[in-house]
Amino acid sequence: MENIIPVSDMRFYNKSLQDVSVGSPVILTKNGNAKYAVIDFDEYRMMQARVRLFEELQKGYHSLASEKTVSQDEFRKVFGIEE
Repeated sequence: MENIIPVSDMRFYNKSLQDVSVGSPVILTKNGNAKYAVIDFDEYRMMQARVRLFEELQKGYHSLASEKTVSQDEFRKVFGIEE
């Protein structure tokens, strides 16, 4: 659950940061609009890992669409794998 507070309340940052946990970011607002998110560092690292995974999956998808593929038999022949 998000905790939404005005950025001006960060002068009391110790109290605000106590509310940060995995799955529960603190959203800081400026002039009534969401401006910043403070998230748990472990959650940040997981999010970065997901982004990298999706980037690699996207590369694979584009590679599959643009490059020649080989059949299972061709693969076995190239790598000397017997059935």
